[in-house]
Amino acid sequence: MICALANSLWLSGCLPEAVRFRRATARVSEEQTRLLRRLLAANAGTEFGRRHAFGSIRTPEEYQRNVPLATFDDYGPAIERLARGETNLLTAEPVRMFEPTSGSSGATKLVPYTASLQADFQRGIKPWIANLFRHYPDLMAGSAFWSISPAGASSRRTASGIPIGFDDDLQYVGGWQQRMVRSVMAVPTSLRHIPDIERFRYQTLRALVDRGDLRLISVWNPTFLSLLVERLPEWGDQLVQDLGAASRRAEVLRAAIRARTPGERHATLWPRLGLISCWSDRAAAVPADRLAAQFPQARIQGKGLIATEGFVSLPLVGRDGAALAVRSHFFEFAPVDAENRSTGQPLLAFQLDRGHRYAVILSTGGGLYRYQLQDVVQVVGHVNQCPLIRFVGRQGYVSDRFGEKLNEAHVARTLHEALDLYGLSPSFAMLACDDALPGPAYVLYIDVAAPDEPLARLAHHVDTELRHSFHYDYARRLGQLGSLRVFRAEGASEDYLREAARSGQRLGDIKTLSLDRRTDWSNILRGRFIPGTLELAL
Repeated sequence: MICALANSLWLSGCLPEAVRFRRATARVSEEQTRLLRRLLAANAGTEFGRRHAFGSIRTPEEYQRNVPLATFDDYGPAIERLARGETNLLTAEPVRMFEPTSGSSGATKLVPYTASLQADFQRGIKPWIANLFRHYPDLMAGSAFWSISPAGASSRRTASGIPIGFDDDLQYVGGWQQRMVRSVMAVPTSLRHIPDIERFRYQTLRALVDRGDLRLISVWNPTFLSLLVERLPEWGDQLVQDLGAASRRAEVLRAAIRARTPGERHATLWPRLGLISCWSDRAAAVPADRLAAQFPQARIQGKGLIATEGFVSLPLVGRDGAALAVRSHFFEFAPVDAENRSTGQPLLAFQLDRGHRYAVILSTGGGLYRYQLQDVVQVVGHVNQCPLIRFVGRQGYVSDRFGEKLNEAHVARTLHEALDLYGLSPSFAMLACDDALPGPAYVLYIDVAAPDEPLARLAHHVDTELRHSFHYDYARRLGQLGSLRVFRAEGASEDYLREAARSGQRLGDIKTLSLDRRTDWSNILRGRFIPGTLELAL
């Protein structure tokens, strides 16, 4: 009853914004123009606003002429000044906190968060929650597991005293609704401060097995949840003791551990679980399918595109892709080709065509203007005038050790087609150069139940297809790169997540790409090179 009441109150708080979002989908151009004018007017007196004449801009086209496209490096000096305590640089509002992110690679960046940026996020979260609860009202009758921040998160501040990182995950929700959400959370947010990853996992699982009323799970990477529940048999005895050997939940847990399959085990523990929200596009597609098999009682809903810098899209039940969050930020989209290279001038949200690819550009209440997110989406349809989009890759992610200039989009497409051709569904597959080998070469790190010979043939096929790229072929012909090798990586998903977390990435930023620029993965992942790759292939 407590969960049902709290979730009902949360839904009631989300409904007004859901109505506004639905109306906005029928007038995207007007809504985006209104949002841009409000953003410019609020920040016309800032250092950035004065420099780019915000006060004189009246249309999106004038905005595009006055303000250049930017990357995070362009904002770096201003953000450093904000961290030292300066104000009125990018926004008139003060910076409430900085949220760290390292994206898919690279050094940690500090994204400034203002009250307006938090409101931008809430204008994306609220219509999603309203749509979810209205279509699946049973989800409101129980608890939920919300996983946002990484294990080991700790409180830090800049030299001027501005917090780095949210003190509580529920700050994403905002306002009085935080109390409603907190009352239905199956796992307390305080666990995020546990520094040891194994203890963090154990305590998270300990909280989950105690909740037979679990209805909803929201995680970022599907692999995170798979790895978590795979420890149930190993930790079962200790969990039973912690629950109280004579308790009802301990009895249920014993029965679950005796189950023949993971699906039966999880259905025994959480029979009312109705939905799991997680990434399901591109490299996350196979892990999401694996999660669906592990939780046959639950639906899998793919997340929209959400970055630390902004809220891009939200899923809608019954719709392909995810709806552009047209009330969150001012959006532009740069057309790209199959290799995710820009091919034209940025378009506005109402100008996108179905089937085409675009790189996302944001202007947000946090002070990032015409910010190139470098995430590439494909339009898969529309709801009224609002584009439905799907994440398809990263722009400008290139591995270039010897002039080979391999692009992540090309590698992802080549690898996906090759795996389909050979009928393989690995839990992990990634290419990376290893220049420490006797003769540098790219390596396919793969975790799959298949003999060595078909993997060698797969590598030969991928290598041949990659040689259709002039620069890779040239590096191969010059002998700067050897033929593609295969590394059979055991438990690669877990090792990859652990290494990403160790390097400081947030759980929400750990995206497994098909190509990685690091060159030391054979020293990080457990496993072995399969012998004689090329000889086996021939």
